Amino acid sequence: MNPALGSTAGSPQRSANGRGFWPMRDLPVVLWLVAALVVALAHTWIPAPRWLLIHLTLLGAVTHSILVWSRWFTDTLLRTSTDRTLQNRRLSLLDLGVLTVLVGVVGGWWPVTLVGGAAVLAAVACHGASLQQALRSSLAPRFGIVVRFYLAAAALLPVGIVIGVLLARTQTDPWHERLLVAHAAVNLLGWIGFTVTGTLITLWPTMLRTRMADDAERVAARVLPVMLLGTAVTLAGALAGLPRVSAVGLATYLAGLLLLAPGFVRVARQRPPSTFPAVSALGALCWLAGSLVALVVAFATTESWAVAGGRFTWFTPFLAAGFGAQILLGALSYLIPVALGGGPRSVAAATNVLGRAGIFRATVLNGSLLACVLPVPPAVRVACSGLALLVLASFLPLLALAIRSSLAVRRTPADPVAGRGQGTGTVAPTPVTGPPPGTALALGLVTVLVATVGGIVADGELAAAGPSAAAGVVATGETTVVEVEAHDMRFTPATIEVPAGDRLVIDLTNTDASEVHDLVLDDGTDSGRLAPGESARVEVAVVGRDVAGWCSVIGHRQMGMTLRIVAVGATAETGESTEPGGTEPGGTKDNAGPGAGAHHGPAGAGGSAGAGGSTGQPAPLDPHAVPGTGFVARDPVLPPLTGETVHRHTFHIRDAQVEVAPGVTQTLWTYDGTAPGPVLHGRVGDTFVVTLVNDGTIGHSIDFHAGSLAPDRPMRTIAPGARLTYRFTARRAGIWMYHCSTMPMAAHIANGLFGAVVIEPDGLAPVDRSFLLVQSELYLGAEGGPVDIDKVNAEAPDLVVFNGYADQYDHDPLRVDVGERVRIWALDAGPNRSSAFHVVGGQFDTAYAEGDYLLRRGTGGSQTLGLLPSQGGFVELEFPEAGHYPFVSHVMVDAERGAHGVVEVTQPGR
Repeated sequence: MNPALGSTAGSPQRSANGRGFWPMRDLPVVLWLVAALVVALAHTWIPAPRWLLIHLTLLGAVTHSILVWSRWFTDTLLRTSTDRTLQNRRLSLLDLGVLTVLVGVVGGWWPVTLVGGAAVLAAVACHGASLQQALRSSLAPRFGIVVRFYLAAAALLPVGIVIGVLLARTQTDPWHERLLVAHAAVNLLGWIGFTVTGTLITLWPTMLRTRMADDAERVAARVLPVMLLGTAVTLAGALAGLPRVSAVGLATYLAGLLLLAPGFVRVARQRPPSTFPAVSALGALCWLAGSLVALVVAFATTESWAVAGGRFTWFTPFLAAGFGAQILLGALSYLIPVALGGGPRSVAAATNVLGRAGIFRATVLNGSLLACVLPVPPAVRVACSGLALLVLASFLPLLALAIRSSLAVRRTPADPVAGRGQGTGTVAPTPVTGPPPGTALALGLVTVLVATVGGIVADGELAAAGPSAAAGVVATGETTVVEVEAHDMRFTPATIEVPAGDRLVIDLTNTDASEVHDLVLDDGTDSGRLAPGESARVEVAVVGRDVAGWCSVIGHRQMGMTLRIVAVGATAETGESTEPGGTEPGGTKDNAGPGAGAHHGPAGAGGSAGAGGSTGQPAPLDPHAVPGTGFVARDPVLPPLTGETVHRHTFHIRDAQVEVAPGVTQTLWTYDGTAPGPVLHGRVGDTFVVTLVNDGTIGHSIDFHAGSLAPDRPMRTIAPGARLTYRFTARRAGIWMYHCSTMPMAAHIANGLFGAVVIEPDGLAPVDRSFLLVQSELYLGAEGGPVDIDKVNAEAPDLVVFNGYADQYDHDPLRVDVGERVRIWALDAGPNRSSAFHVVGGQFDTAYAEGDYLLRRGTGGSQTLGLLPSQGGFVELEFPEAGHYPFVSHVMVDAERGAHGVVEVTQPGR
């Protein structure tokens, strides 16, 4: 055993190496891990769960531990000490900074992210300065190279922090993807990689209870500059957008690690790893090396930065879990009992608890992660990732039991015979707990195998909905692997030729900057939704016929996002492609299959539920039905003008279940939960600053007709979890539409993403009542589902409505008094139908459309305000007597579809 780790330095009262429970050292790591576990379990309901999970683990738990234990090792190896109060301050600043970063990124508040990043940077800078001071104060330290690894890590993290803060600000290609890889490479390989490598130089032989290799320090001194060079080249390649330069950097970094391998192997041969800490450390190093090899190959074989970045992003969770989380829990399982102290018996008791079923847990963790890397069905990946999460989470209750066991032993008198010969600074030999290593290894493998088989069975049941791609062909035993990019509403390549009988593996990467895509095959195989930069492996066991594929995100297939797999050499009997649709189960996936109209949509109209929507029964459709008791229509009153000249708003795009007619519910995409979205009201010259936050499930955008500016940046599509700021000044009066401009635009507007901006003309006369009506169309899918894209393309709406609900103002009318002057603003949001706004029994004495008056108050009159989609205006009138005055679109079929309401006119005072 390395004797340097068997003692502490400095006074226990003031040194950060003092034994015993230390809240600032021990509790935050537990809290970060608990938070990561909560996000993992509740990821469906939490924004940016993947990013949050990785950063809670690496930036939260791992970074806190690095500040604690690199200082602990420095004091132990150099025989120095640090003031615990100063260490507490550094740790507090770090944790507060990390929390602020998480809040800022998830909330989309870049200034908050900047403040948090600055706090983390300050904490790490102070940490690095303290290490440098300790190294200088130590006379010819034998293990100074370890501290130099820590110093290199502390110098690299600020670089990663700065890049991360810029990344939170930069959402446009190509810089977003480059910064993402640069940020991850510097933090994973630099901050964490250097710290782990330096620590294991001494900790690895200590875990194995054997001597360090004689040349360990000399080799480590050669390794450090090689790893630094590799990190710098990787960073330069990422920032320059040159994947092959980054491949050279990653290979150089890997070469540096491999220089340490012979010494590590010699130590392990003396005493093979058999405890949970040692096996975990070995597993973490294998994941780091294996991931580096895979990334070198991935970066070296492509010139496309989008593809390279997608591959790095795909590997990041495995680096985080297999390397980062595993080395953290393995090291803590060894170090925490030592830090708790209390004598050899107490240390051994805590070590025994943390090492329970260690070989079994390590086998399950690494086997499950390996299964997730392999080209397995999605259900297998879900089952195995769940197993891995369970193993990682088991550390938390074991830690609590270990602390309790350590305290219990301290209160029990020691057996003088059992304790003889054990120095006060050493860890007592850990007795074997649980089954023997060979049995534990076998049980772990069997557990992973059972999860894999269960996932295969479940996936087979899910895939049984589609016809087999094998079509009875004899398998050749060969595998065809194809890389496919999803970008700009196309799969590239769009046609794949596969020898009949081959197994097909499609490595799919979404290289779009903001759009979500997937790949669905007509045999039921599904890649799952891929966010920008994400990758997935789609596997077809045997290809014996032509297979059709498409993106199932609403409207993407109709825009040409299809894939054709051609079985080369298939017979006429087996080689025909089965198109989705009709009664084929695959036809309901993307709401575009022929014949879908026979199965989906209200009133027997064509179309289906749409991807991700309900596949329930058609919604019963009666736009004239009476709503339930307590129904309240959307307020039609135009919001009043305010005195402000700069209007600031934040719109959250959300998927929302919305009732659109009595008993008919649809999943709409909405601005702030309503369709139409919030009404903006201002004057000519006012400035509007709108922050758009995409809390939806696919890419969306916003386009304000009230502003005049280049659409490139403010109207761009943003991915789920992203945000942008749209600033415009209203230069001209009128009622202006705003809407989502993400393609297919018709589907995004029809599914709820639209609203109105009213900019009043100068000198507009006051009126007694001012209302706003936005006409739009609804193309209903199945009950609870989203828009039916087939009906949109066929221009066959189920409902035409004012302010989002059929006939709502029949049941809750607009109310005015006789003799009051009434102004009704009207906007036709479409996306397809024109409007002919008419008030039955009323005559307009003023009509205004598209920024100018058609009729001013005088002797003339108007009966109808005609509007094309996206046009708007207002009419003014007075009602001569009490009564009920219907208002409609005089395109009468649309009035009968729900574009109908009532103005209830009463005598004043009644």
